Amino acid sequence: MMLLASLTALVLWLGQAMGGPGGLKFALLFAVVMNFGAYWFSDKIVLKMYGARLIGQEEAPKLHSIVNNLAQKMGIPTPKIYMMAQEAPNAFATGRNPQHAAVAVTEGIMRLINEEELEGVLAHELAHVSNRDTLISMIAATLAGALSHLANMAMWGAMLGGGRSRDDDRGGNPLIALLGMIIAPIAAALIQMAISRSREFLADQTGAALTGRPLALASALQKIEGWKKEIPMQGGSPSTAHMFIINPFSAKGLSGLFSTHPATADRVKRLEEMAYGGLPIR
Repeated sequence: MMLLASLTALVLWLGQAMGGPGGLKFALLFAVVMNFGAYWFSDKIVLKMYGARLIGQEEAPKLHSIVNNLAQKMGIPTPKIYMMAQEAPNAFATGRNPQHAAVAVTEGIMRLINEEELEGVLAHELAHVSNRDTLISMIAATLAGALSHLANMAMWGAMLGGGRSRDDDRGGNPLIALLGMIIAPIAAALIQMAISRSREFLADQTGAALTGRPLALASALQKIEGWKKEIPMQGGSPSTAHMFIINPFSAKGLSGLFSTHPATADRVKRLEEMAYGGLPIR
């Protein structure tokens, strides 16, 4: 709640800095509209982005069986199951709540990991659904995107001369607005990263506790990480990286500082601690 409130405050602060009370109202309206769109439509958008298709039980009986069993254990409705025509092994969950959730897996993950590892991956994704991480991540990504859009608008407005009168500038501080254009998107990325990383650790622990096999999930994470460079994700957008169990896009240079996932080695270490008694499994 604190991190999401901080993102909202950044949006409003940048709006205030850009245009005073009028800018604040615009930023508030912009954030509301963006969040409304994210709440209702982001799951459909991302599924379409990756060409995911709904699959029935007759097409993938093993996959359906695993998801059904895990959903029953977790006490949530069984999500819709989608398949992505991607050789890169990966998976993600989406949806605004457990009643409207979906889990998507790639064709590659069905071939490159075993059944116990697949169960661990799916338990992790259903943990995101149960923990409401899908909604949290959508809101965080939307607010971060809103900040970037506001900063871009302010930058282009300044480059084109703005065209505002002095009366229109009341309440807006040009220096603070300039700092906001630079600082706000960076701060938003850091906050979004903090939210995503903490939820990944929690989903690992929840999913491993559900199956009782932390090492199976650890093995799946290592395999997916190992295959990432060999079989890269085709298409898609880095803005959706936080949704996947492993970031499918390579982070190079300074962009690695803004990774939405903890280091795979750190996640594996925690799962091994669960398996060997360092953390509770149940």
